Amino acid sequence: MNKIIDRGKKLLTGPQDSVLSAATLIMIMVVASRVLGLVRQRVLAHFFTPSELSLFFAAFRLPDLIFEILVFGTFSSAFIPVFTKSLGKGEKKAWDIASTIVNLGIIIFLILSLSLGFGADKFYTILAPGFASADQQKVAGLARILFAAQGFFVVSYVLTAVLESLRRFLIPALAPLFYNLGIILGTLLLSSKLGLFAPVVGVVIGASSHFLIQLPFAMKLGFRFKPKIEINDEVKRIGKLALPRLVETSFLQISKSAELLFASLISIPAYTYYTFGNTLQLLPVGLFGTSIAKAALPTLARQTDNLLEFRKTILDALYQMAFLILPVSTALIVLRIPIIRLIYGTDIFGWDATVQTGYVVSAFAVGIIFQAGAAVLARGFYALHDTKTPVVISVISIFITLIADYLFIRVIKSDIWGLALAFTIGSTFQAILLFYLINKRIDNFSFKLFFPFIKASIASVISGGFMYFILKFFDRSVWVKQLSFLGKLDIIQNLPFEKFVLDTRYTVNLLALTFFVLFSGAVIYLGLSFAFGSKEVWTFIGLLRRIFIRRKVTPIPKKETEPVSPIPTDTTT
Repeated sequence: MNKIIDRGKKLLTGPQDSVLSAATLIMIMVVASRVLGLVRQRVLAHFFTPSELSLFFAAFRLPDLIFEILVFGTFSSAFIPVFTKSLGKGEKKAWDIASTIVNLGIIIFLILSLSLGFGADKFYTILAPGFASADQQKVAGLARILFAAQGFFVVSYVLTAVLESLRRFLIPALAPLFYNLGIILGTLLLSSKLGLFAPVVGVVIGASSHFLIQLPFAMKLGFRFKPKIEINDEVKRIGKLALPRLVETSFLQISKSAELLFASLISIPAYTYYTFGNTLQLLPVGLFGTSIAKAALPTLARQTDNLLEFRKTILDALYQMAFLILPVSTALIVLRIPIIRLIYGTDIFGWDATVQTGYVVSAFAVGIIFQAGAAVLARGFYALHDTKTPVVISVISIFITLIADYLFIRVIKSDIWGLALAFTIGSTFQAILLFYLINKRIDNFSFKLFFPFIKASIASVISGGFMYFILKFFDRSVWVKQLSFLGKLDIIQNLPFEKFVLDTRYTVNLLALTFFVLFSGAVIYLGLSFAFGSKEVWTFIGLLRRIFIRRKVTPIPKKETEPVSPIPTDTTT
């Protein structure tokens, strides 16, 4: 029993010693968080119509604007590298830096949130011109409450950055679970009394839980709140590194605001379709892009003096990410309708809503590989203390996205899927240019670098074709209504299809068919990867064996040489 307790304590509080172990842990928790996020969306879809939910999602626009600029504009690119290096010079100095950043963040947040909160009514007439005046007023009222939740996040994400700098990834990865639980419980318990304000209260509960679960562990490691602001060289360094990222994030928020604006001009529920589709595509992006990128950043930051190791770490991360994410993207395209029906299908989320959301998912899925790749590549530049290059590229890609938004919605008059496709176009440009420039930086550009991507792409396309055929072949409605290609094939028109097809009007049958198609696609993809001699397939198998057969395989990447000696605040327990 003591051994079990010790192992549990080590897992909960001990550092992760390699990029793979950290990424594996983050991936598992991202899956749990994203799945719970889908449960959250399902609960919302059960209690509120798409039109009502559009108001709820729109209310996040102003609070998210502050949060994204303050938090992701600073911590992902600037705080972690500086804090990590400061730890090597002494704990006290590093903790003073963290406390100063918290205090600065709170002050700036209060100024911005009060300013935007008081003027929310006017801002939403600009951000959502397609909404009725009464709806705009309701959105503004919801937004004022949501500002309180973002206040918790401003502090909480400093703690997240601190813990990740110390290679403690489990607690920060658990925090989003509590955030989603807060929204779910708030909706379930309060919706009958508070209506659309119920999930808003749930957001505040979830955000406070996100903060409280990390605070005790951060304080155990040495973090303290101090009522002072000390602008030393390291804080100035964070500001200098964060400035380009702040510019990038500001432009990104303009792009996200434009999405709300254009969506409101299409229809009121259109923004819900876009948000639901975005939630689905964020699962693989977070699982295979953000998690690998976050896990790799501390290692890359330590390898900047050894470009051979730096190059190997970032290329291995990209190859493994592509190997994992391409088949998932293909599955999302092929199975978009069954997946949406299973996750969002309720009495008030009908067929038209399902189809519209499906188009959004497909448009996003094409670009998932580029979104994930950009997340990894940007961390490579951050580790090199170069935030200017990824920022310039990101800003250009945002302008491309905005132009595409206008063309699709106002010129071509597309439905809401046009916004998703515009985002994919911008992400594609960003990832390709980042990949080219970072390889020039490390003197390693070669067309051979694309071989792993090409292998994974071919295997994904072929497995996707098989999945599409299986999905249509065993779906009763395809035979009855002569949908798709089956109605045009003379050779199979006389088959007794009623004996082997499934009536997918029933949830159990739809679930069974969906899992069967996914399993078949996975088997075909892995088989083709073996045939193509993909190294990443062995990495994947090694990862599975490490998870299920208790570390019988050497951690991968095989040549990982990240220093794992304890840093000043590491403990031996």
